[in-house]
Amino acid sequence: MAHRSLEKPARRTTRAQLAAMILAVVFLLIGVLGFVPGITTNYGELSFAGHHSEAKLLGVFQVSVLHNLVHLAFGVIGLALARSLGGARLFLIGGGAVYLVLWIYGLVVVDRAGANWIPVNGADNWLHLGLALGMLVLGLLLSNRAGTGGRLDDPLDRP
Repeated sequence: MAHRSLEKPARRTTRAQLAAMILAVVFLLIGVLGFVPGITTNYGELSFAGHHSEAKLLGVFQVSVLHNLVHLAFGVIGLALARSLGGARLFLIGGGAVYLVLWIYGLVVVDRAGANWIPVNGADNWLHLGLALGMLVLGLLLSNRAGTGGRLDDPLDRP
């Protein structure tokens, strides 16, 4: 009698999962670099939150401790969700929606010091718009069923 293997066949990582993993690692890297003096200029001015944080990642993007922690959390969530196609798409599309809201928030509060609690500056706003559009496009287009004419399904039902 032949012995059957009880092992599951290896699952292939999809393009959406790969994109989500790459973005998640970038978010982790940015979160860590936000705490590194020299890479973050005016590091002594790094505050927990609020518009008064003068620290800037790469001398351009205004950051705070909260801002860096959010990047780290976003990276951890992205890595966890990238384990499945549905999770990867959720991270990409949901993250894109979050960054779209952040872009709008930044447009409204960038010059209103009291309301700017994240903090964000003009460079952050453009980065948030780019992230929003990029993540949305990746999440909507990178699917193993994209363009197949198959039925639309719930992304959370996918393996």
